[in-house]
Amino acid sequence: MRLFAAIATGIALLGAAPAPPTPAPPAPPTSAATWGVAPSSAKGPNGRPAFTYKLDPGATVTDYVAVTNHSARPLTLNLYASDAFTTAQGGFDLLAGGQKPTDVGAWVRFAGGTVTIPSTSRLDIPFTLTVPNNATPGDHAGGILASLAATAPDAQGNQVAVDHRVGARIYLRVSGELQPALTVEDLRVRHTGSLNPLAGGRLTATFTVRNTGNVRLTGQPTLAASGPFGLGRHAVDAPALPEILPGGELTTTVRMTGVPPLFRLSASAAVTPAAVGDQVLDPPPQSGTARASVWAVPLPQLVLLVLLAFVGWALVAARRRRARQIARAVAVAREEGRAEASRQTERTSDGREAAVPAGHDVNE
Repeated sequence: MRLFAAIATGIALLGAAPAPPTPAPPAPPTSAATWGVAPSSAKGPNGRPAFTYKLDPGATVTDYVAVTNHSARPLTLNLYASDAFTTAQGGFDLLAGGQKPTDVGAWVRFAGGTVTIPSTSRLDIPFTLTVPNNATPGDHAGGILASLAATAPDAQGNQVAVDHRVGARIYLRVSGELQPALTVEDLRVRHTGSLNPLAGGRLTATFTVRNTGNVRLTGQPTLAASGPFGLGRHAVDAPALPEILPGGELTTTVRMTGVPPLFRLSASAAVTPAAVGDQVLDPPPQSGTARASVWAVPLPQLVLLVLLAFVGWALVAARRRRARQIARAVAVAREEGRAEASRQTERTSDGREAAVPAGHDVNE
């Protein structure tokens, strides 16, 4: 679930939990409650998309958050700060309301925990952010939230407690040495062959990208694969990743088509870290890489090869059979020719003997 510094109707950003044994008083319909949270000044919102700071350890800053009630009735909202984390799908989210922040969310202080805003009105509420002396260098992310607790029926008709939250992001960079780094872990590769023996298959790689540094980063994933001795190498660039907060991770999938099934494929997934927004990474961090192997048995190609071998064998066998038939026919013809020549010779000899008188010497 995403957190936006914008006007929004109450959206359930917390998982529904069973209502307490004592029935809570009915809350006004949240469909009629609309409020917004945005960075502000003492005189009103100043167009900032988020609370962005660069401070030294031990420093304190005072700022303002604008909470605007767009409803036709007053709203009493809980106002607090919390820590951010990266969801498995790459989203920006904040800890649930019942979880205690330990990072930048714990460094924000308001004068009070609740605020009542008249109908169609705005309050610019001051707060302080104090960086601890032992704060680690790098990026710390969180958010300021205005929430409305309510009850709602679940799918079974039971009343559950729901916290509707709207907020604005906090990006704090504590001065010190920056160490941007992304690692690629848990690479899983699968090859799916094509029924067309003349076409390559599809390679699907799923892996986890973890931000092991202290700077929020995005990255450019690349997937490469090749057969034995580097044969049939293919590579593809995937869309850039969303930002990953320090300590956060996300899982992504990259697909590549036209990969020849060369029995055993070697695949490598790499992510080149990149700065978020107008940040500059100097020197540029190295890419994170992971490698894996996968079997890619060319079944359609083997079937085609067997069929071609069978057709070739059939052609050769037919040619040999034809040659044998011709040889037999020639042999029979020769034998018949010899027999006919022998009969002709015998007839000629018989004719000559009949032409000489009996008892007459032909030499006389």
